[in-house]
Amino acid sequence: MGHWWVRNIVEPGKLPLLLALASFVLTFVVTRVITRLIRAGRGPFGNVRAGGLHIHHVVPGVVLTVVGGFGAVASDRHGAGGVVSAVLFGMGAGLVLDEFALILHLDDVYWTEEGRKSVEVVVLTAALVGLLLAGFVPFGVNDLSRQELADRGTVISNIVANFLLSLVALHKGKARTALFGVIVPLVALVGAVRLARPGSPWARRFYGRRPRARARAALRVYRHDRRWARPSRAVQDWIGGKPDPRPVRLPGHR
Repeated sequence: MGHWWVRNIVEPGKLPLLLALASFVLTFVVTRVITRLIRAGRGPFGNVRAGGLHIHHVVPGVVLTVVGGFGAVASDRHGAGGVVSAVLFGMGAGLVLDEFALILHLDDVYWTEEGRKSVEVVVLTAALVGLLLAGFVPFGVNDLSRQELADRGTVISNIVANFLLSLVALHKGKARTALFGVIVPLVALVGAVRLARPGSPWARRFYGRRPRARARAALRVYRHDRRWARPSRAVQDWIGGKPDPRPVRLPGHR
């Protein structure tokens, strides 16, 4: 275990990535704690305003991300500059992705159902970076031996095959499976061979004249969502806070 940790995590080339991930997660956690305290009216914290304008924390997040990104490009990743840039980039990314839903909807949906997307993106990002730190390489190149790596044809065919599997999974409406499949080939294979989600481009293209396939796909999605929707929402509420209840609308009102 110790040798694996030194080889895959603490080696000099991965130290900036480790620091970026740590600062990313820590910044997100601290930000969520502060915003939940503000929401509850506790503590000394409050919303930042300038001239009556509410300054969302995505703004300093963008600044930190830009500074950290350009700093990383301009510095030596083994030096102090690379370490500082990695921390700044991780902090900026944490602030930006914490308000990913606001950017996506161009509206203040932080404490709404739509705001759950921010928590989902942060968890997904942390998981993917964690896989990279653990030694996984995109498109499954880490599974090749030294002899296979020396053969360019084998490397290229392996990358192309895994990319196509991930693309099929994405076409079937399985975005998370496709993303993880880029790093873990087996995930992409599972996503590519299983039924597509109803409404996905694959389902519209290939299930149009196959009512049984459409019915099986709809039933599978129903069972999956019924099984995992509630636990997933509970975890999201625990991490990011429970969204505000939707206002009750009277019949005939919009």
